[in-house]
Amino acid sequence: MPCGRKRCKTFGPEDIRGSIVAIVTPFRDGAVDEEGFRELVRWHLKEKTHGLVVVGTTGESATLTKEEKARLFEIALEEAKGKVPVILGTGTNNTAASIELTRMAKEMGADAVLMVTPYYNKPTQEGLYRHYEAVAREVNIPIILYNVPGRTSVSLAPETVARLAKIKNIVGIKEATGCMRQATEIMRLTGNRFRILSGDDFTAFSLMALGGHGVISVAANVVPREMSRFMEACLKGQWDKARKMHFKLYPLFKAMFLETNPVPAKTALSLMGRIASPEVRLPLAPMSEANVEKLRTVLAEYKLVES
Repeated sequence: MPCGRKRCKTFGPEDIRGSIVAIVTPFRDGAVDEEGFRELVRWHLKEKTHGLVVVGTTGESATLTKEEKARLFEIALEEAKGKVPVILGTGTNNTAASIELTRMAKEMGADAVLMVTPYYNKPTQEGLYRHYEAVAREVNIPIILYNVPGRTSVSLAPETVARLAKIKNIVGIKEATGCMRQATEIMRLTGNRFRILSGDDFTAFSLMALGGHGVISVAANVVPREMSRFMEACLKGQWDKARKMHFKLYPLFKAMFLETNPVPAKTALSLMGRIASPEVRLPLAPMSEANVEKLRTVLAEYKLVES
C-alpha cells in the first residue's frame, strides 16, 4: 500500500474543497512519463493545490490501460503522503469495470473516487441511479459523481442526484454542465452534507457564491497557486477579491479550451517547461499552430512564458 496510509493523514469528504487540480498525464514516445508526472504532483504540493484528481478526463482516462492507471494512482499517493486529498478517477461506461477500478482505488488508499456518468451507452435516469448504487454497494469508499454531458451525452437530473445523495458513501458531485439552474436545484435538493464542486473554471465563482465547496480545475494545471488563492478567497467569503481574481483569470480559462481538453493544458505546460512533451494520445491530436500562438500570447500576458 503506497505511503503506508495508516501512518499518513486520511481525509474525509469535508476535506474535499478548494482548488482540486484535474491533473494531466504526461507522455513521452507513447508511454506514460512517470517522472514527469511525479514532478507535477510535487509542484502542485509546493504551490498549495488543495487536492488532486488523478486519471480524470484531463488525465486522458479513456486511453489509459488499467495498468497505467494503477501506476499513476500509486505515484500520486506516494508523493501526496497524506498532505492533500487524492481522488482517483474510476468511472467507465461498464459498471463491472467501474467496480473493479474503484475496489483497486480503495485498496491502494485513495481518499475518494471520481466517477463519470457512463458514456456512449446513454442510460436512462434509472440506469444511471443503478450504476452508481451498484458501485457504492460493492465498495465502501467516498464517491463523487461526475456530470459532464458535453463529453458523455447523458446528464444526471437533479432529482437523480438527490436520490443518490441518500446513499451514505456518495458524498458529492463534480457538476460540469455549466448551468447554474442545475447547480441550484442540486443544492436545494441535497442539503449541506453533499459536496458540490464546479467542473468548469468558468463557473467556479458563481457556484461558490451559491454555496459550493470548490472546483476540479483544468486551469490549476497551469496556475496552481493562483487557483488556490482564488478558491481560498471564495471559501472565506472575500467576494470582492474573488470576483477580481475571476475576471483576471478568465482569459486563461478560455485559452484552456481553445481546443479539446487537455490539449491546450498540456501544450501550455510544455511551453512553460513543466513537462517534456505536449504529447496526447489518439484520437486526440496536437494543437494547431494557429492555436498554439494564441495560447502562447495568453501565457505571456500572465508571465508564464517569455513574450
